[in-house]
Amino acid sequence: IVIVGDYDADGATSTALMMLVLREMGAQVDYLVPDRFKYGYGLTPAIAELAHHTYQPDLLITVDNGISSHAGVDAAHALGMQVIITDHHLTTKETPLAEAVVNPNQLGCEFPSKALAGVGVAFYVLANLASLRNRQGKSTSKVTQYLDLVALGTYADVAVLDYNNRILVDAGVKRIQQHQCRVGILALLDIAGREATSIRAQDLGFVLGPRINAAGRMESMRIGIECLLADTMETAYPIAQQLNQLNIDRRQIEGEMKQQALSALDSLQLSQQDIPAALVLFEENWHQGVIGIVAGRLKEQFHRPTIVFAPDEDGIHIKGSARSIDGVHIRDTIEQVAEQHPELVSHFGGHAAAAG
Repeated sequence: IVIVGDYDADGATSTALMMLVLREMGAQVDYLVPDRFKYGYGLTPAIAELAHHTYQPDLLITVDNGISSHAGVDAAHALGMQVIITDHHLTTKETPLAEAVVNPNQLGCEFPSKALAGVGVAFYVLANLASLRNRQGKSTSKVTQYLDLVALGTYADVAVLDYNNRILVDAGVKRIQQHQCRVGILALLDIAGREATSIRAQDLGFVLGPRINAAGRMESMRIGIECLLADTMETAYPIAQQLNQLNIDRRQIEGEMKQQALSALDSLQLSQQDIPAALVLFEENWHQGVIGIVAGRLKEQFHRPTIVFAPDEDGIHIKGSARSIDGVHIRDTIEQVAEQHPELVSHFGGHAAAAG
């Protein structure tokens, strides 16, 4: 089995969760995270080929992606691999023709918990698998021992804390407070100068989340996943230090980019009464990994949907990260543009408040 992950904290925790539980059940399992700068997002035909070439798996399982990967699923099938999609992103289209698609937000799904993050969906799939294997008398796993990962991914992905997500986050926070969690989480808290016994849910989003996310933004999310998979503090601590440094670098670049963006807006001499309906910015030297954070900061400051673009390494495309306000569903808005002007948008995806 190869897990195809995503390069944010939700994707990293989902990937780690799948790896740990399936390994415990006796599966031969590896993971791949698309390099955001090289491959973009999700199960693309190129990722299917890379998985086949590197591991020759029988099965691909996506976490936190895949609901729009029609071409990727077809490519995997052509290479003799089966595909299970687990995702939580919105879609208005039919689902890909995978062996199974688990997503509370797919068309026609009656599962009531629509706000689950990718890691929450992965948790339900694995919990169901564990109880099935238990009934069959096969090796299984106590999936609740990994609720620290579920809580971290859910909170860091800014999932709506509805009744169900609150239960998952609360249970995960309690495990961390009792040191019954991944050692990588304890290492990150120690480096950040936080006591595990007194952490609160917010610390998942503001202390742990940014350090895990920095790996995917600045380098490779493999670093974040390896920190979460580490079994000993000796292994985890140097990786956690690396994540901490990447987060320091990320903050510096982000600050410089935000300053440049504000200077560009200043030069337009917008008055408070005259801010346009949306803000769209592009600069040749901006860093792809940080545009989402800058878009978020500008959206907060000006209360307008904001898209920030940076050049792609292929020298042809530009990649954008969008953040929106209540009342403007940014993913659906981008979809309208893509349908009216297919020559402008090659790939997109996301949610009401954030898209790419």
